[in-house]
Amino acid sequence: MAWFLNFYRCDRCRRMWTDEWSCTCDDECPHCGFRNMSPFNSEDLTELIVEEAGKFVVLRSPEEAEDDPDYQELGRFSTRDAAKEFLRSHQPD
Repeated sequence: MAWFLNFYRCDRCRRMWTDEWSCTCDDECPHCGFRNMSPFNSEDLTELIVEEAGKFVVLRSPEEAEDDPDYQELGRFSTRDAAKEFLRSHQPD
């Protein structure tokens, strides 16, 4: 399932917040309760490359994920470039 970090700015109180969702959906302002605020930007977090113990780990949120990304490890690589190449060539099941 796709996973996004959405960035919001409230039209009423002008405060900003972020929230993770499985889509780029509208949200309610956590500061004043104003509703139906659309994200002004979103970062796709479906696939990530994280550095761990000197390796670059490729993670993907599976189709079955619902309330959280439930990342699954797809591979470990010695360089970030190798991890990026893997993602370019590896299609989801």
